[in-house]
Amino acid sequence: MRIISGTNKGKKLYAPEGMSVRPTSDKIKESLFNIIGYINEDSRVLDLFAGSGNVGIEFLARGAEFCCFVDASHKSLSYVKKNLELCNFQDKSKIILSDYEKAIINFYKNNEKFDYIFADPPYDLKCCIKIVKSIFENKILKPGGMLIIESDKSETVFESIDINVIKYKEKIYGRTRISIMKLAED
Repeated sequence: MRIISGTNKGKKLYAPEGMSVRPTSDKIKESLFNIIGYINEDSRVLDLFAGSGNVGIEFLARGAEFCCFVDASHKSLSYVKKNLELCNFQDKSKIILSDYEKAIINFYKNNEKFDYIFADPPYDLKCCIKIVKSIFENKILKPGGMLIIESDKSETVFESIDINVIKYKEKIYGRTRISIMKLAED
């Protein structure tokens, strides 16, 4: 697991051993950022189910202004902290210990909105549609913002969503599905 491009390019990141955390592979991450393209320097990013912080840190390395990392695991967030320190991104980030539902509600209550939201829940939770609905109901994605969901390839994300979304892209890599949705502009 390494930073693909931008600041700290090639730097190896820390990740927990075992399968309790399944970091997004470098191959998938590189493909994802090729699809996304240029990251605006004033972009605010939310990394839900942050794990090691791999994807959020890639956003920061590519020029995003700020990234919020949310995970319900102390252990995972200790790796996020370690990786942020390794890359010197502490001042461009915030770490929150919380489950995704409470975090999304708190962002709504505090009127915090994001340009990019990346969510990579454990595949066995099968909660991607619930995550997407919560994000849109609580209006934490800015108009024109992008929502990226990593899931098991068997879990569909778009089919049951009735929101003003532009279907941007969906790709399958082995057992992984990447669904990218762009919110319509106001």
